[in-house]
Amino acid sequence: MMTTPPAADAEILCEDLIRVYVTEGVEVQALQGLDLRVERGDLVALVGASGSGKSTLLTILSGLDRPTAGTAFVAGWDVLRMTGAQRRAYRRDVVGFAWQQTARNLLPYLTAAENVALPMVATRTARLRERTARVDELLEVMGVTHCRDRRPAELSGGEQQRVAIATAVANRPRVLLADEPTGELDEETSADVLEAIRHVNETFGTTTLIVTHDPLVADHVRRTVQIRDGRTSRETLRRTAVGEDGHARLHAEEFTVIDRAGRLQLPTEYVEQLGLRDRVRLGLEPDHVRVHAGTTPSTGHAEAPQAPQAPQASQEES
Repeated sequence: MMTTPPAADAEILCEDLIRVYVTEGVEVQALQGLDLRVERGDLVALVGASGSGKSTLLTILSGLDRPTAGTAFVAGWDVLRMTGAQRRAYRRDVVGFAWQQTARNLLPYLTAAENVALPMVATRTARLRERTARVDELLEVMGVTHCRDRRPAELSGGEQQRVAIATAVANRPRVLLADEPTGELDEETSADVLEAIRHVNETFGTTTLIVTHDPLVADHVRRTVQIRDGRTSRETLRRTAVGEDGHARLHAEEFTVIDRAGRLQLPTEYVEQLGLRDRVRLGLEPDHVRVHAGTTPSTGHAEAPQAPQAPQASQEES
């Protein structure tokens, strides 16, 4: 089912997304009211600790899983209400997916060129001449033209991942989803793969969402979204600005995410440094909100309000 989302200019839009699993009688909430918005053509990294919910979100956006509640739109498709046939068309034409494990991305008995051509052969979306031209284009963009006639076993880990990404975007999907694409690679090779993903994003305008633990990702994406306990908690936005001296510099701004219900997750380092626990006291100022340690549970007495020494997270979400 293709339905116009509430914000039609967002390529990915999730609101109050919930995913509950039941394993051996135990209920686990992988997503707990997650909100996420990704603009068309954007390049975003999704980071977080193991078990934070980021891989669960990616499988939902790819059409491989269904959320328990909430809303999720990808390129105008309502991922909660697709039929089986629509879901197959969605995974074939709308989203491309690259796994961490290269064995899941490439067929071992096909060459790199044949693997990239396979999605087009399966969907019969192009004639032989058009397929050949598209394969050549993608191998060049990914920097693996020299691998054209090699099988996966003859490629390095980085080459395999770049061929896998070329395969994922062969049918010109609107969205590329990559699950830990550098998880099995060394630092130098990881940088090459992330740069190749950035090149695909810029060359084809493909909206790209990367799930990763790799700290190098900050050098290759415009926006980083952190997930904690099944919700988006922080975002870092990066932009390049030219200073008065004429030199371009990268500027990064960090924000705490506040949802529609007014909930936010204070950074752990702020909570620990200020000794915040159990409850806090808020103070409304003209342009920000103050957060102070609240009543001490053991005494019942309120602590004297003191201005925090660390930068106030609340200034960022006002």
